[in-house]
Amino acid sequence: MTQLNNSLPADAVAHSLLPGQPPSPCPELLTEEEAIRYLRLDTIAGLRNPKETLARYRAMGQLRGTQVSKRIFYRRVELDRFLERVTAENPR
Repeated sequence: MTQLNNSLPADAVAHSLLPGQPPSPCPELLTEEEAIRYLRLDTIAGLRNPKETLARYRAMGQLRGTQVSKRIFYRRVELDRFLERVTAENPR
């Protein structure tokens, strides 16, 4: 089996199904716009500024961002942890 970065088999790489984009490998480090799409914040009616929502989640300690140089990125694992917590707190 082919290895990527000497740690994961090629077929174990997560694939992105972001709206409006063809399926592609989802990077470990997502930009703010990619995180918004990953969490589907761009699909919530009435949510005017998804970037402010991400900033609020960070300020409240609900979501951790990673600063690289002057930009904030989001590790996919952090987004998944956030989703797990939100789901556990509000199972619908």
